[in-house]
Amino acid sequence: MFSGSIPALATPFRDGSFDEAAFRKLVDWQIENGSKGLVPCGTTGEASTISNAEHHRVIEVCIEQAAGRVPVIAGCGSNDTRNALLHMQFAKKAGAAAGLCVAPYYNRPSQSGLIAHFSHLAENSDLPIVLYNVPSRTVTDIEDETVCELVNKYPDRIIAIKDASGDLSRVADHRMGIGRDFCQLSGNDELWLPHSAAGGSGCISVTANVAPKLCAEFHEAIAAADLIKAREINDRLFPLHYAMFSDASPAPVKYALSRVHDWFSEDVRLPLCNASEASRKQVDEALEHAGLI
Repeated sequence: MFSGSIPALATPFRDGSFDEAAFRKLVDWQIENGSKGLVPCGTTGEASTISNAEHHRVIEVCIEQAAGRVPVIAGCGSNDTRNALLHMQFAKKAGAAAGLCVAPYYNRPSQSGLIAHFSHLAENSDLPIVLYNVPSRTVTDIEDETVCELVNKYPDRIIAIKDASGDLSRVADHRMGIGRDFCQLSGNDELWLPHSAAGGSGCISVTANVAPKLCAEFHEAIAAADLIKAREINDRLFPLHYAMFSDASPAPVKYALSRVHDWFSEDVRLPLCNASEASRKQVDEALEHAGLI
């Protein structure tokens, strides 16, 4: 259902509030430069520090501005099942193509708890679900057997996974347990190339925020089986992949966006702080290496 370069959009703030005008510009710029989908209100979108009202407005603006040109996968995750369902119901009404639902964080549910959580969402909303596994942030890992059980139980509801576990063997595990047509998206930019080789269809990308054209061209090279071109682009992007996490995310990507666009503020919300001097230096060097500044 989804493929290509799909940026996990940063949420711009100005004077402490959601900068709607800048966000609309970001959406247009992404689509004009080849992004094949958009993800508002994910981890990079600082979903953990925006209110529900802001969360829903960001989703709404993204869908409005995209205007059907690309699908919007709305961030709907929460460590509260009821709140995740609330986000899904809103996203469905607003016109999202799917909801990105992270494993509940902080609570540390068991695998049985994860099955119960995602089953409740699948049974109480008809919005398609993209599972999001990022154990480095949530602590809880959606294990392969759990993913396969959920997808096989709800094949029309749970339609994809964003895997940021860093374990490339999972692509094959999911293919064996679910089928080759199951949509698998990398959640790690630096693993996009081998993830695709193993059977992935694209990446929900942090780097694509600031390098949408290069990321789109990278996926096109992979899809065309042009390994030489894919490697060349990967070499240009690789330092940037790591620079995006040279400080607490999304501070580095917001700084990078502020370097590329004068209309995008680098501000993040507490408890995050703006990128450190060391991080800024690494980002600047990576942007120069990629030919973006």
